[in-house]
Amino acid sequence: MTELRRCGWCRRALPERSGRGRPRRFCSARCRQWDWVSRQRSRELALSEDELVITRANLDELHDDLYVLACAIEDTEADLESAGPTASAAELRRILEWLLQSARPVHARERWGPEVPPPITS
Repeated sequence: MTELRRCGWCRRALPERSGRGRPRRFCSARCRQWDWVSRQRSRELALSEDELVITRANLDELHDDLYVLACAIEDTEADLESAGPTASAAELRRILEWLLQSARPVHARERWGPEVPPPITS
């Protein structure tokens, strides 16, 4: 089995490639550009490959969304256990809807960054 290749920027799965040539690293020119901008900024700030710059507000929002999702998973597990194997389809649907509602903010998080890359200043 071959390992699934992912875009070097957004981590989306890349399509299988047949034929010759270099394997794709990015799913689009936009992702390639964002990767380049990121590498330039990293050099300016003397960041290593393992370091990441994120605003406090974005980090707090992500933590909040993940906390809500973790609580929803716990609630879902408890609801499924209490419902038992004879749970009705309506009850299972209600439980699933609650889990999905809690997961949507994480899923919908903007994965591309701002529309236009900020200018690089020297």
